[in-house]
Parts: sequence; structure tokens; C-alpha cells
Amino acid sequence: MDGAALPSVVYLARRAQRELIDHKIPLMGVMGAFVFAAQMINFPVGNGTSGHLVGGALLTYTLGPAPASIVMTAILMTQALVFQDGGILALGANVFNMAIAGVLAGYLPYAMFRGRSAGIFLGGVLSVMVSACFALGELILSGVPMPAMALAISLGLFAASALCEGAITLAVTRAMGRIQPGFMRQPEGIHGTPAIALAMASAALVVAGVFVTSAWPDGIQRLVSQSGFSSAQSAWLAAPMADYKIRFLATPWIAKIAAGLTGILLIYVLCILVEWVLSAARSEPGRDGA
Repeated sequence: MDGAALPSVVYLARRAQRELIDHKIPLMGVMGAFVFAAQMINFPVGNGTSGHLVGGALLTYTLGPAPASIVMTAILMTQALVFQDGGILALGANVFNMAIAGVLAGYLPYAMFRGRSAGIFLGGVLSVMVSACFALGELILSGVPMPAMALAISLGLFAASALCEGAITLAVTRAMGRIQPGFMRQPEGIHGTPAIALAMASAALVVAGVFVTSAWPDGIQRLVSQSGFSSAQSAWLAAPMADYKIRFLATPWIAKIAAGLTGILLIYVLCILVEWVLSAARSEPGRDGA
């Protein structure tokens, strides 16, 4: 999966470089931070399983498919390397499933319905279902036992998560459209009130996530544990804020909030740096016929 993800990300980075508009650079950082924060909140979907916003479709509608893939890749890398979430060995699979296949699947209905509400909702649903189906297929190919009943239940739970993803994506895009009319169809940058609103929403999600997030495992974790595999193997490389905690802070909820706020800042800075590099490379003499 690393071999499939790496060249795909390189190709999409080149696409993002050609499509990059300078006034979108702050938007990429703010949206990346918002999606990272939203992913920290798990909500129950039934049968002792939880789900969370993936955000690939939301990034696609605000940034475009290629930049959305790069931002999602930055989020997944930060989660794996800094927070020990997802894991380094699974990073290639996660990037392919969510940052590439999920993003492109989310964009298809949006383009077909020309940005209408139905396309936004269906794009959110499809992005999660495509990512989930790829993940289940990879587990089967990896030798994880998956009885037909367990597979059917898992698909049903993923469908519930996908419907929640579609509803949340639609709600967020509508809210953003109210704050800045025309924002979704032709984003002309993000300044002032919209930027402040998204930054405050990201911080609020981090704080809320500490207190309201579901303790149930997500669909993949539950399926793997029921199949007899341990989903919590010993880590061979300790991440600095594993399990979304800053270790030197004694109070658990303060440690989690501090780690989450640090995470949204890291994502914002990383997205800005990545897009700044792409913008600078695009501006070099001799590129794109210059």
C-alpha cells in the first residue's frame, strides 16, 4: 500500500501545484485543522461501535480534489507520527483509502450534481463507504478471518457512519455558506469572520471531544478484535503525544485538551508549509512553460 500511495500522492501534489491559488493557502491550513479536530470526536453508531467524521469530502468541496488529498495526507501522517493513531505500518493503506480513494469518491457525486445539496450529502456517504470497503478488502487479503455475518454487520455499521458523514458534511458546508455566501462554489480565500469561526470551532471540537467522545472502538478496531487479532500491539517507536496526551500533564482531561490544541496548530502550520512549498515550486522560472 505504501507503493500505491506514494506515487499517487506525488502525482496529486503536482496537480495541486498547478491548481494552487495563493489566496487558498490559509484556507488549507484552517480546513486541515478543523478536520483534524472533528476526527477526535467519536459518536456511537450501534452494536458497541463508534464512528467519526473522516472529512475527505468536506476538504474536497472547499479545496478541490488534489489539494484535499495533500491536506488529508498531512493529517494522517501527523496522527501516525505524533499521536500514534493509525500506525506507521498502516500509513500507506490509510493514505490510499482516505486521502486518495475517499477524496476522489467524495468528489464524484459533487461534480455530477454540480455542487447541490444532494451531491454534497451523497459525496460524504460515498467517500466513507469506498474507504471502508478498501479497508475491509485489505484486511481480508492480509489474512484476517472475516465470517460473512461479521462482514455484513460491519458494512451496515459503516453505512450508518457514512450517513452521519453525509449529514455532517452538508451541515458544515451550509453553515460556511451562510457565513460567507458563495464560499463553497467559488472560494475567494478565507479572512476575517469565516477564519475566526473555523478556528474557534476547531478549538471547541477539541475541548468537546475530551468530554463527549464515545469510548467504543471504531468499526475496524472492533472487527479485528472480534476476529482474534489484537489491535493494540506494542509500539516499536514511541510517539511524543501517544493516545492524544501530553505526558507531563497530570490531569488527564487537561493533557488531552493540550494535545488536541497542539495538534490543530501542528496541522495548520504543516498545511501552510506544504502549500507554500508547492506555490514556490510553481513560481520557479521554467515551470509550466514559464
